[in-house]
Amino acid sequence: MRFYKIIALTCFLATSLLSAQNKEISLEEIWNGTFRTQGMDALHSLKNGKQYSVLNFDRTTGTTTIDIYDYNTLEKTKTLVSSGDIEELRYFSDYTFSANENQVLLATNEESIFRRSTLGNYYVFNTQTGVVTEVAAEKIQEPTFSPDGKKVAYARDNNIFVKNLETGTTTQITFDGVKNEIINGITDWVYEEEFAFVRAFEWNADSNKIAFIRFDETLVPEFSMDVYGDKLYQTQTVFKYPKAGEANAIVSLHIHDLERKNTREVTLDKEYYDFYIPRIKWTNDANVLSAQYMNRHQNELDLWMIDAKKNTAFIAIAEKDKAYIDVTDNLTFLKDDSFIWTSEKDGYNHIYHHDKKGKLINQITKGNWEITNYYGFDAKSNTIYYQSVENGPINRDIYSIRLNGTKKQRLSANTGTNYADFSADFTYFINTFSNASTPPIYTLNSAKTGKVLKQIKDNKKVLEDLAEYKVSAKEFSTIAVNGNDLNMWTIKPKDFDPSKSYPLFMFQYSGPGSQQVANKWNSANDYWHQHLAQQGYVVVCVDGRGTGFKGSEFKKVTQKELGKFEVEDQIEAAKKLGALKYIDQSRIGIWGWSYGGFMSSNALLKGNDVFKMAIAVAPVTSWRFYDSIYTERYMTTPQENASGYDDNSPINHVDKLKGDYLLIHGTADDNVHVQNTMRMVEALVQANKQFEWMIYPDKNHGIYGGNTRLHLYTKMTNYIKENL
Repeated sequence: MRFYKIIALTCFLATSLLSAQNKEISLEEIWNGTFRTQGMDALHSLKNGKQYSVLNFDRTTGTTTIDIYDYNTLEKTKTLVSSGDIEELRYFSDYTFSANENQVLLATNEESIFRRSTLGNYYVFNTQTGVVTEVAAEKIQEPTFSPDGKKVAYARDNNIFVKNLETGTTTQITFDGVKNEIINGITDWVYEEEFAFVRAFEWNADSNKIAFIRFDETLVPEFSMDVYGDKLYQTQTVFKYPKAGEANAIVSLHIHDLERKNTREVTLDKEYYDFYIPRIKWTNDANVLSAQYMNRHQNELDLWMIDAKKNTAFIAIAEKDKAYIDVTDNLTFLKDDSFIWTSEKDGYNHIYHHDKKGKLINQITKGNWEITNYYGFDAKSNTIYYQSVENGPINRDIYSIRLNGTKKQRLSANTGTNYADFSADFTYFINTFSNASTPPIYTLNSAKTGKVLKQIKDNKKVLEDLAEYKVSAKEFSTIAVNGNDLNMWTIKPKDFDPSKSYPLFMFQYSGPGSQQVANKWNSANDYWHQHLAQQGYVVVCVDGRGTGFKGSEFKKVTQKELGKFEVEDQIEAAKKLGALKYIDQSRIGIWGWSYGGFMSSNALLKGNDVFKMAIAVAPVTSWRFYDSIYTERYMTTPQENASGYDDNSPINHVDKLKGDYLLIHGTADDNVHVQNTMRMVEALVQANKQFEWMIYPDKNHGIYGGNTRLHLYTKMTNYIKENL
């Protein structure tokens, strides 16, 4: 066994953590905001490049404001909008500027639909006149300014509408929307969840055309969830959910011409069957729309350029992969309509420059490391700004590079996780830095040199508060498992004694392209793991094969075999850790949520001679129960790959259960349906295997609300104490 590169992370105030540490982190403190850090909500750079806006909420008065700050001084220069000055609004929860920033779209009374989608009431505030205009009397979805700021397009009841802000008139442009049948301009459930977008309509540059995707869900099977509520009879939520191998929505691309008042469907000279349209985006040419078309296996992607005036189209990029292609949001059109594109085609995610016909001009970044975020292109200096893991896969840094691939420069100085928010003219960026021992620090930096100009927030108080607690360092290392050096972190009890023997509790997620071993500040789970370390447990996390940011070969090795190699890695890692003198190999447990729950279940069953106990929260127990886009991306369909689905699904291995097993699920989980747990329970019962389980009524995949999280983590903590 090899352990190396252990990092004893320190920071400018770390010494304060070494003294007076006698308090233990309580479960109540984790969930009541005791360790909450300050951030900068809804940060937006104004187009003048000199100022930025932030959404602020005054808890004493209950008012919301959009405040303007000066980049140079970081001083607040004015309050642009205050809910206290608007009769129609008690508060607002989000805002969007028009292109000329003379108007602001304000959201209020927002209610969640699914993970990313919301309904809300929206108002347009004119910053020049102070006039407030209600967009619609009803709750609507995804209101979006036209580029000229004269109109707002939005969706309601599965149709698209356009409000003319100058005349006050509203025009309906689609009419066939029907719940659970036809959706115009808003994604269906599976697109929202797996392609990560909701608004499926886009304005062109001249504000006279709207492109949109239409979803025909008629043939998609329905899934229903009982909602128990507090009434005498339960109600039911019914929605279209395509499980692996089942019918998807039939999608089509349309362009509506507001001047001609007509809509036409886009037709292409390539025949697609059972396909996806995961992205659409207008080019700088008001008549040319780009659209990404992808086959159902998601291993072929075509970038089309569609001329709405000439009714012609051509493929600019056609990518193929032996496994799958990740959809990119990094398509950027330059003034000449050449474009920037990111791709994994050389084995790592990198930036490419293509001419407007799709011909490769050059590969801008190269190396055995990944681009993790693309921030934008500054035309004045011909410079691209991006985030990458060039400084090691557990870290994130900010870089600049010329369009021709020269003069690459690291702009972030501190080792850990850096995120950037650039000013509109790329003069400045606000850097958010944290690592495992440093809470988020916000600084104003020069985009040219990376030099820190001013500090904005440092969250020093969180460190000062934590100085009173028994907080252990998170140690980063690698562990050699199954021919790979896997990233790992370890949290040991504060009074750790290597001559003693400790129980081991492992945490992981393990899903394709994911990462849990990252050098950044604490999440709520980190505080819980610290709480467990205070109770005498050694807590470890290992990112096995299939996780991200180490190249496509490492990530895609799990193709068609989800749950095979990842589980093998967790079992082998547990064996190696169990061989350490200070680990009691008879007391090893594992837990995870969602994909991590699928993994912890499999680890306990397939590694029944290694793991004593496992906790699975909202687990997939058979990939046959999960959605088409996610599952088939990695597994193809059950009809094509039955053994891949069944050989690694925990529901088919219940006869192997020896240890203690806790199964937890929310009944209103629209993502990983409670069906997964119910079928697992039935399989365990029929195998005459004893276990424990907990059901949270009307809770979704996140299992939260009120005291729910506290109850959940108390339940898990007690179970660990009793069984490990």
